[in-house]
Amino acid sequence: MAAESLVNLSALAEAQLVREPFPHLVVRDFLPPSVMADIDRDFPDVPKRGSFPMSELQSGPSFASLVAYLESNEIAQAFSEKLGLDLTGKPTTMTIRGFSGEQDGRVHTDSRTKLVTVLLYLNSGWNSPDGRLRLLRSDNLDDWFDEVPPDSGTLLAFVNTKNAWHGHKPFVGQRRSIQLNWVVDEAAVRRSQWRHGLSARIKRWFGHKPQPDAY
Repeated sequence: MAAESLVNLSALAEAQLVREPFPHLVVRDFLPPSVMADIDRDFPDVPKRGSFPMSELQSGPSFASLVAYLESNEIAQAFSEKLGLDLTGKPTTMTIRGFSGEQDGRVHTDSRTKLVTVLLYLNSGWNSPDGRLRLLRSDNLDDWFDEVPPDSGTLLAFVNTKNAWHGHKPFVGQRRSIQLNWVVDEAAVRRSQWRHGLSARIKRWFGHKPQPDAY
């Protein structure tokens, strides 16, 4: 399956960009329902909760094609046009989550080395009231203005401003997502790879390590 057919760029182009309190957008069916069976089948075996770099995982061909395409110039151009930022040529980081735990969901803003955060959710038929990412006006989880269920194919993107607060009520269980970031420079990529790679190995060796992850 061609990588271009895995995503719906028309849905991205048509999505509403909300500028306040920070620029963000939500795209339903960014991954069309017709491709979800292949993506589910090829999703990597994520051993524990937390964020894992692709270098620590093995996936099937459809999933590998998807993550490679998400880091392509074509995707960078599409988000540049939508967000009004020049992301072309900017380095990227990519991490995968398979499970969420009691430690996850704490309110935070992202590192200032991240320019844009994109979250692509991969969970069929999400029914739980927990684990829905809240976009916040402040560092209070109840001060939310939008709540995004992590349904299959749903994409959330936001510009990483200093007030881009987000978090969710803790959820224990399978909660799949891809996180793509455009970052300021290659040094930020190296730091992210080192940190997530080390964290992934610690999780494999010793079990869960609490982190302020809210994705």
